[in-house]
Amino acid sequence: MATGWLKVISNAADTEPMAQKVSDNGGVYFVPALSGLGAPHWDMTARGAFLGLTGGVQREHMVRAVLEAIAYEVKEVVDAVNEDSGTPINCLKVDGGACNNNFLMQFQADVLGIPVERPAILDVTAQGAAFGAGLASGFWEDYRALTAGRKIDRVFEPQAGANVAQANFQMWQKAVSRAKHWAE
Repeated sequence: MATGWLKVISNAADTEPMAQKVSDNGGVYFVPALSGLGAPHWDMTARGAFLGLTGGVQREHMVRAVLEAIAYEVKEVVDAVNEDSGTPINCLKVDGGACNNNFLMQFQADVLGIPVERPAILDVTAQGAAFGAGLASGFWEDYRALTAGRKIDRVFEPQAGANVAQANFQMWQKAVSRAKHWAE
């Protein structure tokens, strides 16, 4: 997130305390279309944008808006999967570095309205590659036995902020519509 165009933070770990420093996003919404918008929009002409900036906006509001946008993008994909599959997702299992951010994980649970489950081992890509190699070589025989041993670090349940998070999702969608079809 410390890119050439916007040096608001030094490293990703700084985002959690910054987002928690403010009570809301200050009316700021970020559209993360830095290389267009993927699913479910598929608009490669969309461009990234901060909307709702005023003189009272602090960098913490902008950081919070970026984290909220990550959760909103996930919500759009989860909603699309729910609609297309006919079987609603009732728990989101997450992994990767962003999962270290408790603010983001709680906001994700709030905006989805379902639990978000964070594993003890965050780099499940490497773990999955090891499982695949072990299964292919016969080192392990049962995939279900491997995954049954998956340890959970924490489950984030939707909390009181869920109603606000879900209402703000509508405003974020409005921001997304303004960023679409920007480039020729």
